[in-house]
Amino acid sequence: MNVKAVINTLGKMTLAEGILLILPLLVSLVYGEYSGAVSFAATIVISAFIGGLLILLTRRHNNVIYAKEGFAIVAGVWLLISLIGALPFTISSEIPNYINAFFETVSGFTTTGASIIKNVDEMSKGLLFWRSFTHFIGGMGFLVFVMAIIPNVTDRSIHILKAEVPGPTVGKLVPKIKDTAKILYLIYIVITVLEIILLIAGGMPVFDSVVHSFGTAGTGGFGIKADSIASYSPYCQWVIGVFMLLFGINFNIYYLVLMKKFRDVIKSSELWCYLSVIFASTAVITFNNIELYKRLSVSVRQSFFQVSSIITTTGYATADFDKWTGLSKPILLILMFIGACAGSTGGGLKVSRVILLFKTVSREIKRLLHPRTVSTIHFEGKKVDENTIGGVSHYFAIYIICFVAVFLFISFEPFGIETNFSAAAACFNNIGPGFGAVGPTMNYSAYTEFSKIVLSFAMLLGRLEIFPIIIAFSPTIWKND
Repeated sequence: MNVKAVINTLGKMTLAEGILLILPLLVSLVYGEYSGAVSFAATIVISAFIGGLLILLTRRHNNVIYAKEGFAIVAGVWLLISLIGALPFTISSEIPNYINAFFETVSGFTTTGASIIKNVDEMSKGLLFWRSFTHFIGGMGFLVFVMAIIPNVTDRSIHILKAEVPGPTVGKLVPKIKDTAKILYLIYIVITVLEIILLIAGGMPVFDSVVHSFGTAGTGGFGIKADSIASYSPYCQWVIGVFMLLFGINFNIYYLVLMKKFRDVIKSSELWCYLSVIFASTAVITFNNIELYKRLSVSVRQSFFQVSSIITTTGYATADFDKWTGLSKPILLILMFIGACAGSTGGGLKVSRVILLFKTVSREIKRLLHPRTVSTIHFEGKKVDENTIGGVSHYFAIYIICFVAVFLFISFEPFGIETNFSAAAACFNNIGPGFGAVGPTMNYSAYTEFSKIVLSFAMLLGRLEIFPIIIAFSPTIWKND
């Protein structure tokens, strides 16, 4: 393990976070919120001190980064930026309890959107901006962002990209990893700006449009009103609903569109499966709730928004879906686990993994019935090698083990099984709202500090897809080679 390279990178990323904190500092100053401005200024100084110290202590190191360094860097950076990012909430006393502030910040960076804040309407603009800005930073990946702008990024950084970008496989869109990071973030920013423009055109205030677009882009879901998106116009709800769907699509698809490779886009089985699941779920829930909403158009809008929000793991809400009956809630629960496409900003298992799991099960059934048959699995028009199939199966097994562990750790809480199960699912899959006491009109403030720490690590496990956290906390990888 190249420990100095890991620590040096942590230092650089800490400095980068300090630079990013300047933006919410300026927002606080614009709105005359001097207490908030002081809290951001103090955090910037702390970030500069910690980052500078880590860089100074490791100024003589080699830049060799392999897979284990990549995993350690990603896990370390996400934990460190969350610990530092929580400071403005505590220093400003808007979230006095540091554990609560840490939970809120982890939820922001991991684009979960689970909150402990009871009266979000009373928060200052600067802190509201920072909450949503953490979604935007974490959506595409904090390290991906930094790799796109800092110099001297080598192709060894593909190990960092693989460890941070969600999905079963990660590759370079273009030969240079730095250019890949730039392309990803350019697409990300352009779609976000387009949403901001459309929301402003629909009458949403500029500040609201920006923070909600940040939440949509990162598929995070932090709202700035107690009712989330419910009080905004149907037009704004449609815009956010559609953009949640767009950010749940594999960003490679957008790159193919830019390259005018439309035939490859049309052939994408993951894309068609993703859209089909959304359409089918929306249709079933629409007709299941037609009596509740009386009008078909309202039922379609409410159903589509909640389906788009849950499958992309965004977590915005326009209705209290905890009160829905029949098939509606079970469908939403299933969507929590399916998640968005690989290579998107969404969480969950990912559509591509679900497809491969079904194909693997189908193949095993065929082998049982016809032992001599040689069967191969194809995905996106290509043969899938056995290592990838094995990797998906192993990931699913570890995924189930981790989810069960999180659920058991919080099961001593005085809530029903529906609340605790959905809380574990919502945090582990980076969704935010669940059912019962953590439904769309509720929050996580009633959980004990121990459970909040457990759920915080569940959010990190889900966002980083388990392995970086497990590997980083494994003592064996820190031994010198």
